[in-house]
Amino acid sequence: MDPFEVRMQFLALLRRLNASQQSIQKVVGFAVKYFPPCGEDLWDCIVEECQKGSINSRINILYFLDSLCEACLLVKSRSNSLSADSSGKTTPGLYVDYLAKDLARIVDSVVPEGRQGLPNLISTKQILENWRSKRVVEPQKIDEIIGSLSERNDAFEAQQQQAQNAHSTSLSRNEVFKRIEEDRERHKRLRERRWVQPISHNISSHLSSTLASFLPLVDAPEGQEELPIDIEFENEWEATSDWNEDDDEAVAEESELCFPAEGEGPMDLS
Repeated sequence: MDPFEVRMQFLALLRRLNASQQSIQKVVGFAVKYFPPCGEDLWDCIVEECQKGSINSRINILYFLDSLCEACLLVKSRSNSLSADSSGKTTPGLYVDYLAKDLARIVDSVVPEGRQGLPNLISTKQILENWRSKRVVEPQKIDEIIGSLSERNDAFEAQQQQAQNAHSTSLSRNEVFKRIEEDRERHKRLRERRWVQPISHNISSHLSSTLASFLPLVDAPEGQEELPIDIEFENEWEATSDWNEDDDEAVAEESELCFPAEGEGPMDLS
């Protein structure tokens, strides 16, 4: 197909996109297949549909981008493993590079200001947090965008308190029921993937498994990807709260169980 036919067919697929994995994977396969000749043009189509589509279609596109990034990273890892022995060159991140560049623009389209963007707010934050934990996009950039979404939501709630009777557009009854069904499908998929820890996309790293005790204690040199165990540690460290009174009480209880006072029986290990 010539570039014009590729663009028209891709736009048709995007406009028929829904929350099912079959629909998403069909568009992902098409986008990856035609990236070499038409990647930049296809990305322009994605950004355009994010700006023009309905509020439901925009969140579908964001979930499509989640699957597209995963596919691109796998393609990149395979290409790099094959080219490492021959030329030593690395393959760019395909659509992931475009996403990192236009992420703020896409999020603004998926979650527009005002009441219209509220249905997509929570799902968008979940996708962004997933990309942050798996290092699809730089965590600092994700934090900035999530912060701006929270500020926008706070500002909207303040406006709502001042104007309770303001007129606003809402979804039709059919759109509401469709959205409920699609949200159920999307959240099921997100729950399935949430427990998966970040893994290295470098295939060569899976050929020989290394114990954590033998991994280097220093940061990787510039240009090398972060170790999966480092990513997992950082995610756990960020989710751990500071030491507080509850921790003191828990330690005291554990100490009493392990070292009972005189006259008390031994700890029950059954």
